[in-house]
Amino acid sequence: MNIYDLKTANIRKTWLLFTACFVIIIGIGWVLSYTYQDTTLLYIAVILSIGMNIIAYWKSDTIALASYHAQEADTNTYREIYRIVENLSITAGIPQPRLYIIEDESPNAFATGRNPKHAAIALTTGIISRLEKSELEGVIAHELSHVRNYDTLVMTVVVVLVGVLSIIANIFMRASFFGGGRRDSNQEGWSSLMMILGLVAIIIAPIVGTLLQLAISRKREFVADASAVLLTRYPEGLAHALQKISTSQPFEKSKQATAHLFITNPMHLDAENSSKNSFFSKLFMTHPPIEERVRALLQNK
Repeated sequence: MNIYDLKTANIRKTWLLFTACFVIIIGIGWVLSYTYQDTTLLYIAVILSIGMNIIAYWKSDTIALASYHAQEADTNTYREIYRIVENLSITAGIPQPRLYIIEDESPNAFATGRNPKHAAIALTTGIISRLEKSELEGVIAHELSHVRNYDTLVMTVVVVLVGVLSIIANIFMRASFFGGGRRDSNQEGWSSLMMILGLVAIIIAPIVGTLLQLAISRKREFVADASAVLLTRYPEGLAHALQKISTSQPFEKSKQATAHLFITNPMHLDAENSSKNSFFSKLFMTHPPIEERVRALLQNK
């Protein structure tokens, strides 16, 4: 699959995510409104679904950066980093993303934005101070690959969608225990069935959303690693960077909901040896094991 196929596929998947979440939330609202004979629940579901999709598309990057108190990098202080980003952006054929700095000693980085024209790359102060230039180039090339492949659109939007889906599910779960509504003997059986289906949907929706979030992240890390090598022509740089990052201290400000955005899991939950991880445990990983990624980078050097 080439870059154009990846771009098209990611845009298509984003709209499918929007549609799926829209349908799921409205479906839950309809079940509860029917069961309790209260159309207010359906209206709430419609409003939340529309609002959620708007925020996820237009403001997901702002939310991701703000959640880590990222500040735009000063051009004088980080002149060398800007030069690396500029050169690699030209090589990748995309506009130069905005550069942000996160004050944290743990080395890590992530990219965000709905398209290359509205993209941003965030680097921790730890990754800037600890990596050599070739290693930092590999990391930045990896993040630029996410931008060019439109991974940032999918990955950042998923953060908002999964988070809001969980919140809405919690609201409807609480609502399901209040109000009983009007039910006669003829509709009691049907209402009970609808209520069961609604509760199942409320419980499963955020779980499925989270698993989807993790699966999307794992697959794209391998692709972004390979794309980064095409930009730098030096696989050892990214491979050594991944090894250094995985053996450093965890990211103090890390949040599980946004862990999949980073180049490696900021809490290092996935940094263990791949041979110790079962298929089931890998389903709950935000990233492929570092060992597998390094092996893939170096096998064809």
